[in-house]
Amino acid sequence: MNERIFVIEDDENIQEIVKLSLESNGYQVTLFDNAIVALTAINEDAPDLSIFDVMLPQMDEMDEMDGITAVKKIRETNTRMPILILSAKDSELDKIHGLDSGSDDYMTKPFGVLELCARVRTLLRRVQPQSKVIKTATLLIDKSTHTVEFNHEPLELTHKEYQLLLYLIENKERVVERDELLNNIWGYDFIGESRALDVHIRSLRKKLNDDGDKYIKTIRSVGYRFIEKDEVND
Repeated sequence: MNERIFVIEDDENIQEIVKLSLESNGYQVTLFDNAIVALTAINEDAPDLSIFDVMLPQMDEMDEMDGITAVKKIRETNTRMPILILSAKDSELDKIHGLDSGSDDYMTKPFGVLELCARVRTLLRRVQPQSKVIKTATLLIDKSTHTVEFNHEPLELTHKEYQLLLYLIENKERVVERDELLNNIWGYDFIGESRALDVHIRSLRKKLNDDGDKYIKTIRSVGYRFIEKDEVND
């Protein structure tokens, strides 16, 4: 994953919460407490996504740039980077104003960190080039038809098994935590036991002839990682 995210927020407690939440999901986070400094950094090397607070402090009497103004300035030259506004202003008019400024999403405080991460993932997916076919040493996944081949033979998977396998492969460079899988495959508002994940991992392993963590490796007390066949045999 390793997408870069700028967080422009002056409240240190919120800064820390957002930073820890995003970093636990594999993102690189840079914090700012001033819109002008952040705008300069974005113009020099834009991140993959930015999160702006609306009400930012003025550093001096020449500094009148709040989050809305900063978003408008960004959109004059950068129309691609996703922007999420995080604000204590929760009226419908405030939300409309924020979205009309050029932001892609608007989230009110207080907020849930799982929902925040889910919204970030959604925004990033919109701008990422989507390869329709993924190949590994033994698997071929066609995302346009949701079909999978294993050792050149069709592999019949349920919808959740397909989503689980695809997510593990797309994040195979790292260990994917159990909570992250539950949030992404079942949804951040999923209410249920993590046993659902265990059942689907077990079923998927059986279909992959996965004896002893051959393809889906268990990282004890953390989660899972997909391992290429040639990596296993090294």
